[in-house]
Amino acid sequence: MNLRRSLDTVGIGPFVEISDLPRDREILNEEAFHKVISLERRRTERSHKPFLLMLLDMGDHVPSETVEKTLTRVLTALSMSTRETDVTGWYRSKCVVGVTFTEIEFDDRGSIVSTMISRLSDILRNHLSLEQFSRVSISFHLFPEEWDQEARKRPSNPMLYPDLSRQADARRMSGALKRSMDVVGSVIALILSAPIFLLVAVALKITSKGPIFFRQRRIGQYGEPFVFVKFRSMYVGNDTSAHKEYVTQLIAGKAKRNPANGNGEKVFKLTKDPRITRIGAFLRKTSLDELPQLFNVLKGEMSLVGPRPPLPYEVEAYDFWHRRRLLEAKPGITGLWQVSGRSRVTFDDMVRLDLRYARTWSPWMDIKIILRTPRAVMLGEGAH
Repeated sequence: MNLRRSLDTVGIGPFVEISDLPRDREILNEEAFHKVISLERRRTERSHKPFLLMLLDMGDHVPSETVEKTLTRVLTALSMSTRETDVTGWYRSKCVVGVTFTEIEFDDRGSIVSTMISRLSDILRNHLSLEQFSRVSISFHLFPEEWDQEARKRPSNPMLYPDLSRQADARRMSGALKRSMDVVGSVIALILSAPIFLLVAVALKITSKGPIFFRQRRIGQYGEPFVFVKFRSMYVGNDTSAHKEYVTQLIAGKAKRNPANGNGEKVFKLTKDPRITRIGAFLRKTSLDELPQLFNVLKGEMSLVGPRPPLPYEVEAYDFWHRRRLLEAKPGITGLWQVSGRSRVTFDDMVRLDLRYARTWSPWMDIKIILRTPRAVMLGEGAH
């Protein structure tokens, strides 16, 4: 297969020529290589066949002429150890070169890593000084990565998502505007809803034992956990096993719709849940239980608009492509899913709505969703 023709056909882009490189080992430019990584992630999400990303970081301390000469030797060695389907390119221009090893078996990872390290180490020792060699790093990154939901830090490997970093940089100004909208909007909402906070607090204390606020561990953007705050709508000390079982079936596409509100409507949600208090049912129906999340917005853990933040055991049940809803947008109080059917749509459709929001986001889109939210709340669309 002609590598140049096959990549141009799918719109990957141009190659960057490097003098004296072997003709069969041309190297993609940074933007094109980042697109390849994104494409391989999506291919893996469908096929469940992992790919391995190798990065060779020459560092800023190595002279450019030395980098070019060394890379010529490196790419020659790679041509002896890679397949035609493995793509080489600049991960970071003139500094970090990368190779994607596609559709590998897990057993192949060790042999690929050991072979590459051995070949590259020999070449680098012969063409760099001892000091330069000691600063060069070779790293390997397997996709899909294993997410540890109990970890305190981001479980997703940022090295596997350079296209998302590029997108975030491109949206820096609009991102700052979104954050400003979040801060101003949440402050105004907290001031206006202060009487509601007081009434709900009194009602909760009178009707059932337990705290006013319910704090729960949720998963935010990039898989980072945070403490999520709501008005308590359940009895204290309830069992979560029924919810966990239903959510697992929902994500797998096996959950049944349950009747809601006695009007014949059915939703993908547990109804007649004995864990919910009488006042809690009202709070959920009107979405008033969500108001304390404005504090999460002020702290920067959430946005006014975005995907709903899942529980850790939900993320454990995710298919690989479901994770993108956590990677491409910050979670929010309301969102495209909430104003487009809420619990009446399947889980896969909810994820597709979240991904569409992330791809097409704009300040005006956030404003339109916020303006549509009161109507969705008053009509109780998909709520229970």
